[in-house]
Amino acid sequence: MTRNPLDDFIDAAARALDLPIGETWRPAIAANLRVTLEHAAAVEAFPLPDDAEPGPVFKA
Repeated sequence: MTRNPLDDFIDAAARALDLPIGETWRPAIAANLRVTLEHAAAVEAFPLPDDAEPGPVFKA
């Protein structure tokens, strides 16, 4: 069986957070990370003009 490339990331994050992860949760965590990475790639690929500025932040 081929190891999922996200397994190393999941293991490292679990160690960093001192978070035990059951083996039954690993596929769901990997699926969530895949979707998150796909969304991040779509946002990163969106071209912005050079004069783009962040929107204002209003606080009450």
